[in-house]
Amino acid sequence: MELAFVDWAIMAAYFAVSLGIGVAVYRRAGEDFGSFFLGNQQMPWWLLGISMVATTFSTDTPNLVADIVRSTGTVGNWTWWAFLLTGVFTDVEFYELRYSGHSTSRR
Repeated sequence: MELAFVDWAIMAAYFAVSLGIGVAVYRRAGEDFGSFFLGNQQMPWWLLGISMVATTFSTDTPNLVADIVRSTGTVGNWTWWAFLLTGVFTDVEFYELRYSGHSTSRR
């Protein structure tokens, strides 16, 4: 299969946008614990949404969905609604809430 110019242009644009976002976020990431893991809680909603959706396109997600549907039928797709409740906090925020305290670097 030979790629056309438009294919290469789309890939180049994708990598340029990804690199641009990475460089922009990198500048803010080194300040402290909160800026590194939470982006100073100033990341735009659309970028956080894209990040969350992108994580569901991993190689294991289709296998998980197929297994859920195979095991429980199409009603198993309601399992995904549970992620609405559990996806509210980041892992770090959940640990702070669960274990009642902040990390040592926030003190």
